[in-house]
Amino acid sequence: MGGFVHLHVHTQYSILDGASNIKVLVDRAKALNMKAIAITDHGNMFGVKEFINTVAKKNEPIYSEIKRIKCELDAIDQTTNPEKHAELSKQLQDENEKLFKPIVGCEAYIAKNSRFDRTDKDDRGGYHLILLAKNLEGYHNLVKLVSYSWTEGFYYKPRMDKELLRKYSKGIIASSACLGGEIPQAIMSGNLELAEQLVYEFKEIFGDDFYLELTLHSSGDYRIDQEVYENQQKVNAALIELSKKTGTKCIATNDAHFINAEDAQAHDRLICLSTGKDLDDPDRLRYTMQEYIKSEEEMLDNFAHYPEAVHNTAEIAKKVEIYSLSNLPIMPYFPLPDGFKDDNDYLRYLTYEGAKKRWGENLSDTVKERVDFELEVVARMGYPGYFLIVWDFIKAARDMGVSVGPGRGSAAGSAVAYCLRITDIDPIKYDLLFERFLNPERISMPDIDIDFDEDGRELVLKYVVEKYGRKRVAQIITFGTMAAKMAIRDVARVQKLPLSDSDKLAKLVPERPGTTLAAAYKEVPELAQARNSENELIRDTLKYAEVLEGNVRQTGVHACGVIIGRDDLEEYVPLSTAKDADLFVTQYEGSQVEDIGLLKMDFLGLKTLSIIKDALQFIKESKGIDVDIDAIPLDDKKTFNLYSKGETTALFQFESPGMKKHLRALQPNRFEDLIAMNALYRPGPMEYIPSFINRKHGKEKIEYDIPEMEEYLMDTYGITVYQEQVMLLSQKLAGFTKGQADGLRKAMGKKQIKVMNELKEKFTKGCLENGHKQEAIDKIWSDWEAFAQYAFNKSHSTCYAYISYQTAYLKANFPSEFMAAVLSRNISDIKKITIFMDECKRMGMQVLGPDANESAYKFTVNSNGDIRFGLGAIKGVGENAVANIIEVRKEKGKFKDIFDFTEKVNLQTVNKKNFEALAVAGAFDGLGTIKRSEYFAQDAKGSTLIELLTRYGSKVQTEKNNNQQSLFGATTAGFDLQKPEIPKIEDWSKLEKLNREKEVIGIYLSAHPLDDYRLEIDNFCNTTLTDMNDLPSINGKDATIAGMVTSAKIAMTKTGKQFGKITLEDYSDSWELALFGKDFENFRKYCYEGYSLLIKGRVQPKSYNPSELEFKIKSMHMLSDVKEEMIKMVNINMPIHEINDALVDELKKQAELNKGKIMLRFKVFDPESKISIDLFSRTLKVNLTPKFLNYLKSNEFDFRVKD
Repeated sequence: MGGFVHLHVHTQYSILDGASNIKVLVDRAKALNMKAIAITDHGNMFGVKEFINTVAKKNEPIYSEIKRIKCELDAIDQTTNPEKHAELSKQLQDENEKLFKPIVGCEAYIAKNSRFDRTDKDDRGGYHLILLAKNLEGYHNLVKLVSYSWTEGFYYKPRMDKELLRKYSKGIIASSACLGGEIPQAIMSGNLELAEQLVYEFKEIFGDDFYLELTLHSSGDYRIDQEVYENQQKVNAALIELSKKTGTKCIATNDAHFINAEDAQAHDRLICLSTGKDLDDPDRLRYTMQEYIKSEEEMLDNFAHYPEAVHNTAEIAKKVEIYSLSNLPIMPYFPLPDGFKDDNDYLRYLTYEGAKKRWGENLSDTVKERVDFELEVVARMGYPGYFLIVWDFIKAARDMGVSVGPGRGSAAGSAVAYCLRITDIDPIKYDLLFERFLNPERISMPDIDIDFDEDGRELVLKYVVEKYGRKRVAQIITFGTMAAKMAIRDVARVQKLPLSDSDKLAKLVPERPGTTLAAAYKEVPELAQARNSENELIRDTLKYAEVLEGNVRQTGVHACGVIIGRDDLEEYVPLSTAKDADLFVTQYEGSQVEDIGLLKMDFLGLKTLSIIKDALQFIKESKGIDVDIDAIPLDDKKTFNLYSKGETTALFQFESPGMKKHLRALQPNRFEDLIAMNALYRPGPMEYIPSFINRKHGKEKIEYDIPEMEEYLMDTYGITVYQEQVMLLSQKLAGFTKGQADGLRKAMGKKQIKVMNELKEKFTKGCLENGHKQEAIDKIWSDWEAFAQYAFNKSHSTCYAYISYQTAYLKANFPSEFMAAVLSRNISDIKKITIFMDECKRMGMQVLGPDANESAYKFTVNSNGDIRFGLGAIKGVGENAVANIIEVRKEKGKFKDIFDFTEKVNLQTVNKKNFEALAVAGAFDGLGTIKRSEYFAQDAKGSTLIELLTRYGSKVQTEKNNNQQSLFGATTAGFDLQKPEIPKIEDWSKLEKLNREKEVIGIYLSAHPLDDYRLEIDNFCNTTLTDMNDLPSINGKDATIAGMVTSAKIAMTKTGKQFGKITLEDYSDSWELALFGKDFENFRKYCYEGYSLLIKGRVQPKSYNPSELEFKIKSMHMLSDVKEEMIKMVNINMPIHEINDALVDELKKQAELNKGKIMLRFKVFDPESKISIDLFSRTLKVNLTPKFLNYLKSNEFDFRVKD
């Protein structure tokens, strides 16, 4: 038998060892006229589903032809037309032989002893063995073997043992593998007798499906050949003898790790990455460069002395069957209570019980029809168990006190889900559609994603595991690949390309996600030119990065995806383990898992739910009120007033500047407005917002192409905003069925032109039959085509608008408690915490520092309505220490002073490290007059006050314990112990105090180092450092920024020239600025940590690389010099009706008390006539002293300074 098939092949899923992309691999095998190919990755089946799917797609034209021939065969009577029947049967056979075969395999690690034995470090890798699935039964056995190697045998590597091989050998073909196999290892050690015994042992397990594997790689490199080639020759000779002696056939393989011979160098660099070695390391692991997908001719040339080993691979390929892994959904079993015959019966009972709670005892016909329709579809599709499972764990979540979201996605369109409290949005009230969730005319897996509060997600997951069993619940694997930038940096590192060159190349790749090197070359001329650089290292870096780009680099775990199986999951999918997962992890990614029929759910942790939950707790603690957040009125005036003012900072989904602007224009006064804005505020439909606003306020006429459209477009003022509107209108106007309407929605959203054209015909016909005019029909369809691709899922928009409304209600009615919750949940995000603290100030509440007498673990609200920082947010203060402080405070009252504190708290729990962090954070500021610096001052013996205090407290507590244990317990000795003396030293400077505070709290809390320059920043800066981190958004803009230098360094370029690098920080963010050439010469005097700077410049394309932007500096100033050097004038705007003699006299007095060089100008205006006049004093000039500024601010003058 002729032909050759590669049976030992590593894809990129042999992570950082194989470099073969599966699609390219299959194409290469087909190009070489091979009939099949195997994949055998190290210890895993990560790539199997992708492999099967790829081959199935390649085989589609052949399958179509097979289907056509079968149809013809079925239509022919063999007895009356035997010739035609024979002809078609021959055609069918020929087509079947054309099918390319995917051979599913794995290079397994076989434990030397038991897979459970983890005592022998020599057994951490095990022996190699190639396993191939012969048929579907073999595939399932391979899945079990690989799964157990991870879940039971993992010890450095996933290992199986011979016990497992014996148990699950049916349908599996095995071969002795490479030099790492057990038989080759026995031969290499000179034990031919053991090698023979092992052949018989494997033949006993696998029968005639066991083969001896020959591999031969001559590299031409003496050292490598000595280690590999010579051993392969020795092993091959022995294997051929064993083949004759034992009657076991040999096969030739090439242990392929990459596709083309020219990919060898790129693969070599991949191995350097894997082993952490440099390319020039003489002792690193090296392959022979021969491990590519060789042609049959190359393999015959390699095994000229034994060609049958090459052709025996075709025999194996012939044994292998083609099978599909795709399945209909396999629903887990839900345990039913007594009295119910099946899942449908129980689901109907629960649904109707829930319906009565939602809509009252006497259900309307509309509700009954909707519920019955949904239950019928669910029953027909076989999904009642799905609903019961979701209902059960959501009920359990609520019973455990976990916050559950009102729903997300299309599931909110289900009335059954609403009745079961899976969702909390009334789908009938808001015209949400069940068919958007489950199309009654097309079986598809339901998809219910559930939001839980961040803390509760794990509790729910734990419940599901306990209910269904640890072996039936798993998380989902993800694969991290080498993106273009990463590939450049990785290759550059192993080649020792200087970091500056590597960085420059990587930065030339556009930031846009998914940008490939091929696309980047077309977009960035400089990067394309670098491919032909005079520097060989640069040329090679790009050359090999392009080959390795897209390679799998590591595995991860899906953040929220969970699989629940009917049986133990290894019956369906290979399993693995992961360091960052408590559960088993599937070896197929999400969409592949669903395709094999497993139930996937997303358990999402939503921070907003945690904020709502915390806020409700804070309200109860501060006001003694229990707020039922699910029963709040949806017409609260305070809430809509907050939206209308655009005061939506910290409100879910509504806090962007653009959204605030539109809300102020819209003046929303009903919940439906919020749903629409949530749907409209996204790229595409955003252009309809002005029209939406104008129509609401009567500034633009609301028109309907057909009067009947008003029923479904009234809420959105005649604009089609939601997919559901398109679906409902297609049913109303053209008589579409529910399934057809969903098909239209899907086709429009995905731009399926062929389907759209078919549906247009159907829509036009239906509309005409219903008496509508052609002109109107064409316009409606044209509008839908333009907008429907942007139309949003109303179910999802309604759910998220509802969560937003809940946050707005809390902010409007319980502002302090809400903002305390917001701060608690964002404490580690400096950008957000700064924004939220500014919002607190705007709302008139203070954010107070931590206080030993008032703080709880989290942020709290005090009796004045101010927010108090939590002790738990201080770095270095553990949960147990905080708990002890709070417990002591509750039992014994507030602490009188620091001595009282040390006498009462548990000094083992609240230790020296905790004391130091509390002191630095200012938690002791309220316990007397001791300065923060004094806690760290040392006495003559070198002890700090904190050390003295803890010793003192310890002695007092010891004395108390001794007195309690004494016979009489009446002595007072020990209670007049000498208290430590407070050292008198200078307090830290403002900057040092703030920097130390930031170290333990993470932010500047009591003040900000830039506060002294607020006037300069507010009047001169037009750009924040947050903006500077997004240069494309301010391209072409003259930008003035200010910030404090938090780090500064001067270094050398590779050409020996100095350059500077400073990191600036303002109220919003930090940003790094590099100074080269003349910029460095001009501004190096500002490269010092602690300097506060004002910098003017322009954001523009770099002259040498227009695809990259730079900030071209024009000037730099110390912020402390800005008043003196830059401010030339202060302009005060004054309404004419506020001017009187007393005001003029006071102004003149203040100006004379603060004389200086700055011109004083007045703009006097009449708000009614809108007439104004400019006035200025020639003689009276001022100095902007703190006193003068305070006078202007305290009297609420509207003023600006100018240069």
